[in-house]
This record gives sequence, structure tokens and C-alpha cells, in this order.
Amino acid sequence: MILIAEEGERALAEQYFPGQDILVTGVGALNILRSLRGLPLDTPLINIGYVGSANYRIGAMVEVGEVRLCHPNVTYKEPSYHLRGGLAEEYHIPVEHKDVPIFTSVDFVLQSKEHDCVFDMELAFIVGMGFTDVRALKIVSDNLSLHEYHDLTNGVE
Repeated sequence: MILIAEEGERALAEQYFPGQDILVTGVGALNILRSLRGLPLDTPLINIGYVGSANYRIGAMVEVGEVRLCHPNVTYKEPSYHLRGGLAEEYHIPVEHKDVPIFTSVDFVLQSKEHDCVFDMELAFIVGMGFTDVRALKIVSDNLSLHEYHDLTNGVE
């Protein structure tokens, strides 16, 4: 099953995964929990959508390798999750960056000291629910700018 956060990401999902079932979850943690709570945990999931990055090129396709929460003001011990790779090769999708770390936040990230990574608002919550077969491709929509994100995606304001 293909997971997208917003209807505006449907064209991406259909371009790269034609004929696959698509579920629009909504943006953020509570929408993820609500949308996925009834799925069996062994359901294969592919999350595709837009992300921010401090330094990756806008429009760059990345394959996610590691998932963590974003909490820039405190440090505490918590798990990070490693995703099974090979999605780009399996579906013949050109990516600029492989095995990229993603930081999931509960709000739009507007600044960060982290580089060579991307930021979203859903993926850590998906894997944190216990799903065992999750993979992700993300397209950089902005360089930590809500204005750039909105111009490219026409997404949340």
C-alpha cells in the first residue's frame, strides 16, 4: 500500500507506483494513528511525499534509510528505525541520495543544524506503530521554508 499525507501527493504516487492502492493519511501524528490503526502490522507500506532539507536540492529524490524523531531542544534516549533499502532499484526510480536519515517533527521545520538529511511529519509515527515492512521515497520540496513548500506542493499552510 502506498501512503501519502495529502491529496496533492497522489500524482507522485501514481507516477512511481501505478496501479497500487493509495491511502491518504493526512498530515502529522494523529492523522497517521487514526488512518493506520486498523491495518495489519505486516502490511507492506511505501511512504512517498514531500520533505524539507537544509542542504539537498529542491526536487531531489531521496530514499530513506533511517528514521528518527526531530526534537532540536532536548536530548534523550529513544529508538531510531532502519528501513529496508532497494526500493529505488526495485521500481527503477532514479534517486539522488540513498540511505538518507529522516527526522520526523510535529511541526514544520524552519531551521536546523542537521545536514544531509530530510524532515517530514509522518514517517517516524508510521514505523513507531510497529509496521514491519516500511520503505520511503521523498522529494525535497523546500530548504526549510514554508513558502517554498507551499509554492511547490500547494499543501498545508
